[in-house]
Amino acid sequence: MCEVNNLATFQLQLLSRTIDETQYPFTKLVIERNITEEEYDELFQLLGRIEEQYLEQKEEGLLNFSSLLVCFAGMLNEKLEPTETVMALKDEGYFPLLLEEFIKLINEGKL
Repeated sequence: MCEVNNLATFQLQLLSRTIDETQYPFTKLVIERNITEEEYDELFQLLGRIEEQYLEQKEEGLLNFSSLLVCFAGMLNEKLEPTETVMALKDEGYFPLLLEEFIKLINEGKL
């Protein structure tokens, strides 16, 4: 069984080298950081909850969303780095409004 796992790991590493980082930076990050399916799902659930909060707060007229970015960074899997993850997700088109806001905050030094 160990040999099969080692083979799969090796093959994934080879495949990750062929992924166009400019088109699929998040997918490449997931493979390189050995993110499990459960961890992947947890990340998207987290982003879904935070996006809901963002849209509610925006509708209420709030202008500062740094607390949401801090929450995201604090809840993010330890295998991932917040800024790199935000940029990679944004480049692949996930949660565009929320991640654009996070990028503004990151550029302002709020993380």
